[in-house]
Amino acid sequence: MGTSIKSFHFNGQNPSVAFDKEPNKCPFCHDKITPRRYSAYHGKNGLEIIYRCSSEDCQKMFIGIYKSDNPYRLIGTSIGIHEPRNFSDNIIELSPNFSEIYNQALTSEFYNLEHISGIGYRKALEFLIKDYLIKKFPDKETKIKDKFLGKCIKQDVDNQNLKDIAERAAWLGNDETHYVRKWETKDVSDLKKLIDVSVHWIEMELLTEQYKSEMT
Repeated sequence: MGTSIKSFHFNGQNPSVAFDKEPNKCPFCHDKITPRRYSAYHGKNGLEIIYRCSSEDCQKMFIGIYKSDNPYRLIGTSIGIHEPRNFSDNIIELSPNFSEIYNQALTSEFYNLEHISGIGYRKALEFLIKDYLIKKFPDKETKIKDKFLGKCIKQDVDNQNLKDIAERAAWLGNDETHYVRKWETKDVSDLKKLIDVSVHWIEMELLTEQYKSEMT
């Protein structure tokens, strides 16, 4: 059953509309909240409710956007501030460009620029893998920089788990740059998961070497 807002003032066609729920996360500070409801508009384009973040450190206004589904169903909020992905110190030290490019791709995805975000994730993957290989094989730096990503993974990555996952991430990343997709059942969310797993295997290697060096 929807929550009634009969006592609430509307500037639209109907002063009483039912809806399923209110946003529980602020798009600016990203805290879990119980938002304060201020005003709303209900018309032929749907239902929009103006809220204010209940966090004392934020207090920013945003809009809850609802789709007509008897009762109205919350489908999202107006765009706030992008929340970046935080990587470990080891990963940032290994490849600061990876972290920066990944978060730029994440920002474009946040603004619903899906065609751009996939290309950005593909570029981030290349920096991650090549910086990892250059650290591991510094004598091959020039060759690694000049080589295609797929060949780097196939010829230079010796961790089989990382090789298998990074190869598949590269496949999906390449799909994001091509006119015709090969992996039609996969999308950017799958590419991000494969990058996450690649980061995991690289991080395990870095941590292993760190503790072996610190505890000889």
